Amino acid sequence: MLFKEQTPALTVDLDRFVRSGAEIENRTGLKVRIHQRLLEVLNLSALDKATREALRPEVRSVVNQVLLQEKCLLNPRQVDWLLEDVLDELLGLGPLEPLLRDDTVSDILINTHNRVYVERGGKLETTEIHFLDTKHLLRIVNKIVSAVGRRVDESMPMVDARLGDGSRINVIIPPLAVDGPLVSIRKFARQPIHMPRLIELGSISKEMARLLQATVRSRRSMLISGGTGSGKTTFLNALSAFIEQRERIITIEDSAELQLQQPHVGRLETRPPNIEGKGEITPRDLVRNALRMRPDRIIVGEVRSGEAFDMLQAMNTGHEGCMTTIHANSPRDALSRVEQMIGMAGLDISPASIRRQIASAINVIVQIERMEDGVRRVVSVTEIVGMEEEMIVSQEIYRFRRHGHTADGMVEGVFEATGVRPKFLDHVLARGIEFAPTIFAQGRRSI
Repeated sequence: MLFKEQTPALTVDLDRFVRSGAEIENRTGLKVRIHQRLLEVLNLSALDKATREALRPEVRSVVNQVLLQEKCLLNPRQVDWLLEDVLDELLGLGPLEPLLRDDTVSDILINTHNRVYVERGGKLETTEIHFLDTKHLLRIVNKIVSAVGRRVDESMPMVDARLGDGSRINVIIPPLAVDGPLVSIRKFARQPIHMPRLIELGSISKEMARLLQATVRSRRSMLISGGTGSGKTTFLNALSAFIEQRERIITIEDSAELQLQQPHVGRLETRPPNIEGKGEITPRDLVRNALRMRPDRIIVGEVRSGEAFDMLQAMNTGHEGCMTTIHANSPRDALSRVEQMIGMAGLDISPASIRRQIASAINVIVQIERMEDGVRRVVSVTEIVGMEEEMIVSQEIYRFRRHGHTADGMVEGVFEATGVRPKFLDHVLARGIEFAPTIFAQGRRSI
């Protein structure tokens, strides 16, 4: 039986349910409400075994009842569209389907079965979407992770996986999550955001972008620093578009997110340990292997531990132009974190030697910040110029200077040059890359 025994009460309940505030023009809202009501009257255990064709007549009956009571006139084609969409939800990912299809949503955050939040434009919003109960949420979660060969249960209460479209999902359930399952989905952009779009959004100025383009093309190694959700991977992806087509690139990520457009790209992805704690492949293992694959550049999605040492070794042994991201709140903090990560590699190296390795390998640090108005901005472009005694010396080339807030809460400020001419500019010009040194005049507003 697909329906529970109490289906005779369906008409009255649906009348009250549908008229609880939705307008028929909001097709997504109507679809979600029909789905929620279907879950109340469907036998979920039978639903798991039902085929799409077997379920179609029953669902069509409910959809027709809702439309009749709503006094909504739809042509047969529109009814078929609504029916197929509801079936997608029942047999797909349930209440998450409209959010997964909404390109304006970048993150989906589920705090137990009755609280779902999304991020739009860098800001969190609450939604009316909820799951029937914890069992329903877990059923959807297991449907998601089982597609990539994973599972969530008491023996494995934490899962971090990549979905078929490249989106990342993290799940943690009781007993580790006290109040109920917590799910985080970082959606994978269907279309990568390129540098012109970032300029349009106010994330970076044209002159800063031109400098970074010259930096990438001249094979200067770069570290992209920022907090969680600041847009580091998106920015790294945009920078990768400046790499020449003839270069061989090896990417290393925990979850493959980069969308490089070059033809000669090898994508590597780490592997977590199995239930017995064996079979793990770490970023450090992949960096070492990448060195044997004759790369022109190595791009690491994010450095977190000992792989930072192998990355620096690659940069210092002929693999110029490598790029990676790191969690840090400032360029100086980023350097300190790299130093700490090299210490995590378990090597007997003095701090002074580590700093010399860092100063020799990394040329530029780009600091990104997600501000309170939701906009991600490049707040600093800093050059590493070398060592002075036992300290790494850096100089800021561009920065974002804040002025305040507008009436609608947007951050006001300007991108400006500090007056410092980068030392690597000679290297850029020697490679035949045309560049106007006048853009580094102190106080010059960057547009």
